[in-house]
Amino acid sequence: MKKNTNFKHRNQEEKEKNVIITIKRLGINGEGIGYYRKKIIFVPGALPNEVVVAKIVKEYPHYIDAELVRIKEKSADRVDFPSGVNPEIGGLELAHLSYKKQLEFKKDNVLEALKKYHPRGYNKYKIKNTIPAPDEWHYRNKAQYQIELDHGKVKLGLFAPNSHRLIDLPEMPTQSVGTQKTEREIKKLIEKHHVFIASRQKHLDGIKTVVVRQSEATKEIQVTLITVGHKIKNLIPLAKDIMKLPNVVSVFQNETDWRNPQVWGNKTEKLFGKNKITEVILGKKFELSPRAFFQLNPVQTVTLYSEALKYLDLTPEQTLIDAYSGVGTLGILAADQVKQVVGIETIPEAVEDARHNVKLNQLRNADYFQGSVEKVLPELQKGGLSIDALIVDPPRTGLAKSLLKTILRVKPTTFVYISCNPSTLAQDLVLLSEEYDVRLIQNIDMLPQTPRCECIVKLTLRK
Repeated sequence: MKKNTNFKHRNQEEKEKNVIITIKRLGINGEGIGYYRKKIIFVPGALPNEVVVAKIVKEYPHYIDAELVRIKEKSADRVDFPSGVNPEIGGLELAHLSYKKQLEFKKDNVLEALKKYHPRGYNKYKIKNTIPAPDEWHYRNKAQYQIELDHGKVKLGLFAPNSHRLIDLPEMPTQSVGTQKTEREIKKLIEKHHVFIASRQKHLDGIKTVVVRQSEATKEIQVTLITVGHKIKNLIPLAKDIMKLPNVVSVFQNETDWRNPQVWGNKTEKLFGKNKITEVILGKKFELSPRAFFQLNPVQTVTLYSEALKYLDLTPEQTLIDAYSGVGTLGILAADQVKQVVGIETIPEAVEDARHNVKLNQLRNADYFQGSVEKVLPELQKGGLSIDALIVDPPRTGLAKSLLKTILRVKPTTFVYISCNPSTLAQDLVLLSEEYDVRLIQNIDMLPQTPRCECIVKLTLRK
């Protein structure tokens, strides 16, 4: 009788999917890294010095993606994952690691990025220990939850990483109590009013996302219902009931469509309540419209901006350029220390908010311009503006090459770079270090339980 070799081969492949790995270090996204058959293997949820059983999910030419099956030898730095929370959810990638080690990991991330791109003199940079957040949990003041109808059941929460599989979130331990409670109450009201929920599969209009933001200073809550389509049945009765929830001062509708890959659409309309909520940082007021960018951890934002301004070493005769100025936060905070602040931002709504916040704080020495930094900055210099000090706070993609060249041409004497991505920061420093010395790098932990961190870099023009 002939043996079934195909079955034997398939059986062998199944056995090889589960492998025993010793974890050597953590990757930039907080995943455990080991080696299998001379390839790097990524195991989310595993920690350095642990021996784990991992299931191979997909093999690529140079690396392997795997899932953690069980831990054979546990790290002394492992802590219990928050109870009642699905571990597959994003935003808790380091929740199984002690907080002390999280802070060390975030400093190591910067070191690894510098070693990879080796900007001039990187091995002599002064890299300070990560400043911890006052609160490791319940610090996020904005919740942006997706909503869907799954077999007749309403689910409200976040997608599992790299998927469109929605995980319901009765509890998210990094979210503030106020925003979390408001989200759950809104879910009940949506069910009560039988408001249509958007469906990508069926191309049905309805609510797609519920955004709740709360001011740390005033406790005001701003709600935005992001919808596919404009006229949604029972949306107005829903909004009226949302206005009755504790601390809610406004409800907005933001309209999008399925062709838009972004969460937010371009059209926002106030349904009820105030136009903006007010946040207070270091004694200055900032009024925020629904789409205005603001740091997610308002308590630690005070530390971030205080440290950044400290390293600028500003003097009363200087002009400060606030690039990627957003709603004007950094420039407005610095206005009392300099002769003039000039902010530059590409998003028109943010520029409008920044100008409004200048008036709100009764400042007369701050102006905000709409446009790209690499175009506006040299125009200002040609117009006779003395550019003494510069602060940049770009998105995760870092500084555009054209802007890096502009900075090297304009050459502000004092320069601080706030980065939320060590990798793009290190790449940018390769060019910047041609003219600037890196005096120090200070990490600030804005988002505990995640691998993300903010870096403040103090640069001085080389003489």
